[in-house]
Amino acid sequence: MPNSAQPLAPISQLTPAVLRKLAEQIKVWGQELGFAQLGICDTHLTSEEPKLQQWLDNQYHGEMGYMANHGMMRARPHELHTGTIRVISARMDYLPPNAGFAANLNDPNAGYISRYAGGRDYHKIIRNRLKKLADKIEAALKEMGISKPNSRPFVDSAPVLERPLADKAGLGWTGKHSLLLNADAGSWFFLGELLIDLPLPVDIPVVADCNTCVACIKSCPTNAIVEPYIVDGRRCISYLTIELQGAIPVEFRQAIGNRIYGCDDCQLVCPINRVAPLTAEADYHTRTPLQHPDLLTLFAWTETEFLKLTEGSAIRRLGHRRWLRNIAIALGNAPTSTAIISALTARKLSTEVDDMVIEHIDWALEQQHLKLSQLSRKTQRVIRTIEKGLPRDA
Repeated sequence: MPNSAQPLAPISQLTPAVLRKLAEQIKVWGQELGFAQLGICDTHLTSEEPKLQQWLDNQYHGEMGYMANHGMMRARPHELHTGTIRVISARMDYLPPNAGFAANLNDPNAGYISRYAGGRDYHKIIRNRLKKLADKIEAALKEMGISKPNSRPFVDSAPVLERPLADKAGLGWTGKHSLLLNADAGSWFFLGELLIDLPLPVDIPVVADCNTCVACIKSCPTNAIVEPYIVDGRRCISYLTIELQGAIPVEFRQAIGNRIYGCDDCQLVCPINRVAPLTAEADYHTRTPLQHPDLLTLFAWTETEFLKLTEGSAIRRLGHRRWLRNIAIALGNAPTSTAIISALTARKLSTEVDDMVIEHIDWALEQQHLKLSQLSRKTQRVIRTIEKGLPRDA
């Protein structure tokens, strides 16, 4: 322990050997804090800048103005946090037990919620763990008589290209759906970063790719993966049900099916995900009210109930009206039912909806009545056939 009266030495005094040992220790601390893996990279993402600019020029970000607000800073971590020379990239698995993917998607009267959102909001959890990691690094350096490093944690909350950084840090490779893939964990994990001015040794990127597999591209319900590695956010169900503030375009409503918050289809068909481990974090387990939830039950939630039952969840940020908007679409796609028609009609008259929600309710009612009339016509055809061909048994 250095004498408290002595000034601490600058970080530049650390030798390569000490930095290597510290990097190894950081990864151990990361696992102790609940991260599945940590990787370290520099801040150079020059090759990503033209890709980002082209994506923005194509308007693939839709209403996500924050993607364009900071220009190329998103690809320049050293500009985001002055002094940064390394990024410690972390992943935390979130796949909950008893996910019931097929059972949920196969039940049109149940709402499908992307499995990352069924538990507690990951932002605070990961940010707090990254802050604890920074505290451990600071304490270790102080023990060595080295001054405090300048660091800052980020979790999907600032202009940072998380996936390219994680790719560069050796946490996986980029799949054709634009998500990061890990040979041992698939893609069911969150990412977070600790930007720091510590010259740690960098990790080697993973040399892997998806080869000829195009399962994610073929399976996207709205054809949002317009070419390998390029996603048109405006077509993505996660964007439509979470990011989009206003009305969901009619052209995508039937394809949305019963997905009321996000979509996992591109991950579900990915062969790499067959080996994905379950999360070790109980906070990421799906809450009981959100496990195979009945659409009519969710649609009946008042705003007070919505806020209470989604407290601490990423879903809460959606707001009650967009929650109703999404569920209305799912109800319109559900099999015809007098109970659904009654619920839609009643909700339309409630004080908790605005014109935007009403427009989606009207669409859902139209879909329900259309299917009902189609069923009636078919039934009438059967009746006429019986009366004509089987008069004795009519």
